[in-house]
Amino acid sequence: MDTNLTYLIAIIAISIVGLALILYVVPIGLWFQALISGVRVSLLQLIFMRWRKVPPRQIVNALITSTKAGLDLQRDFLEAHYLAGGHVQLVVNALVSADKANLDLNFKMATAIDLAGRDVLEAVQMSVNPKVINTPPVKAVARDGIELVAKARVTVRANIKQLVGGAGEETVLARVGEGIVSSIGSADSHKAVLENPDFISKVVLEKGLDAGTAFEILSIDIADIDIGKNIGAVLQMDQANADKNIAQAKAEERRAMAVALEQEMKAKAQEARAKVIEAEAEVPLAMADAFRQGNMGVMDYMKLKNIEADTDMRDSISKPQSRPDKPKSDK
Repeated sequence: MDTNLTYLIAIIAISIVGLALILYVVPIGLWFQALISGVRVSLLQLIFMRWRKVPPRQIVNALITSTKAGLDLQRDFLEAHYLAGGHVQLVVNALVSADKANLDLNFKMATAIDLAGRDVLEAVQMSVNPKVINTPPVKAVARDGIELVAKARVTVRANIKQLVGGAGEETVLARVGEGIVSSIGSADSHKAVLENPDFISKVVLEKGLDAGTAFEILSIDIADIDIGKNIGAVLQMDQANADKNIAQAKAEERRAMAVALEQEMKAKAQEARAKVIEAEAEVPLAMADAFRQGNMGVMDYMKLKNIEADTDMRDSISKPQSRPDKPKSDK
């Protein structure tokens, strides 16, 4: 009796496991759900999906969603997109949203956007509900040398036709910043920009900055403008300091040349003095030689001495003599 009960329990367990396996391989519940939803898909195709490593529930749910929304999508295309690494349900939701918003978006374009790494549903939502991008502070200098710091708000919406291969938000912000710098730089005075900030918006919008991007710029609004540094004055001060340093360098060069010339002249004077001393040292020798040869007598020598004494006396007389200090009287 115990043995028969054990066999019965084993048979029931095997039956349950077998039934669960059959229901997994043959998703009858999913097939019935598709049937009552108006989606025609056979049990054999659902079995083949499992063998192709495609989740049948994801494909069937996408087909049900598209059918209820009035879209005619092919099962093979959905499977191919899944096998390519795409997001099937996201693409279907984007197609439904685009159809309700009367946007020109087909299945091929939606799958291309999805496989390119962009969120196609977010792009459709941004086409309906534009997005506001805040630019970082942009510094620019007007012609009068005053720096202005501007912040802008750029309202954009997705350009679905340019999502594949189009530039992103970073490019839009860079182009807007470049346009702000150009428009402020062309202004004659910073006061004119402060009085009429929409001048910047008009100039930037006329440049067509959204060309080649995944967005369409709707408006550019200047949120805030602050006055920065006086760049013109700073540049003039820097130029003045540079000119001063150059003048000091040139003056130092001239001073060094003058010192070198003075040293050279002193060296030449010392050389000439040395030659004079050398020549004076030869005078006694010449006089002695003149005595020996009889060209000079004693009287001639005495006359020469008298001339030298007279010259020394005249020199002493011509020099001013310092007067002795008067003694202080005692009181």
